[in-house]
Amino acid sequence: MSFVEYSDVIRDGDVAIVYLNHTSAMPVKVQQGAQTQTRYGVIRHSTDLIGRRYGSKVTCSKGGWVHVLHPTPELWTVSLPHRTQILYTTDIATITMMLELKPGSVVCESGTGSGSLSHAILRTVAPSGHLHTVEFHQQRAEKVAEEFREHRVDHLVTVRNQDVCRDGFGVTGVADAVFLDIPSPWEAVPHAKAAMKRQGGRLCSFSPCIEQVQRTCQALADQDFEEISTLEVLLRVHDVRTVSLPLPDFGQDSSTRDPPSDSTAAPPNPPAVTLKTTTPPREIPGHTGYLTFATKPRT
Repeated sequence: MSFVEYSDVIRDGDVAIVYLNHTSAMPVKVQQGAQTQTRYGVIRHSTDLIGRRYGSKVTCSKGGWVHVLHPTPELWTVSLPHRTQILYTTDIATITMMLELKPGSVVCESGTGSGSLSHAILRTVAPSGHLHTVEFHQQRAEKVAEEFREHRVDHLVTVRNQDVCRDGFGVTGVADAVFLDIPSPWEAVPHAKAAMKRQGGRLCSFSPCIEQVQRTCQALADQDFEEISTLEVLLRVHDVRTVSLPLPDFGQDSSTRDPPSDSTAAPPNPPAVTLKTTTPPREIPGHTGYLTFATKPRT
């Protein structure tokens, strides 16, 4: 099992995702002789998990059932233990696209936090790329390094416990892209520029308030970054409903019109068409943050 390589069969030592329903999932470290308690009963690892295929439907001790899925960055994002605020798939997809990440890319990240974005970056840059991630908090850095080992992606990532605003990323002139998720990203912009390759490269900064965005944009401009832009990604959920629309009655064609009649019968009901449509919400609730992107000059 690896977050960047798919396996068919669940093995001892794997991290599997127990999918309870569309709103609930939990990661489980598979171990011989261990048990996991769910709302539907107990799952016995030796008999219910080890040797079964990923995606299997597993019956719990109370008669309920769950699906056991192979871990992916998306499933990890919705089931990971939160040590910090995290980025979700909507923002993550935008970040990986706008940073132009691909297999072989070298990426610098700060801060690592709970590792939600980190796992998505690792899958994108595998098998030959590398992630240099910096976390200020020592315990969080140690925990995320342990998770990378459990998820068998530690060969693709280097975790450093240091202050990126003071000490930088620990590398110079190697990064294709840099991501910043720290309280004062403008202080890290010079270090980000130094970590990037001599020509070109993309930078992204995530900030929850517009005042941070303004200071970061000024710092990027001072460091001669180009194509500076800020966007906000919000998820819009449309409601589906069935509607019936009457077809307009333009009258009968004069060339085929029947002669006048004294009939007093009521005119037929106008025909209608039934279809499904969606309606967007009038307001989009929630706010995650702003993503600021910029490009290092190529000259």
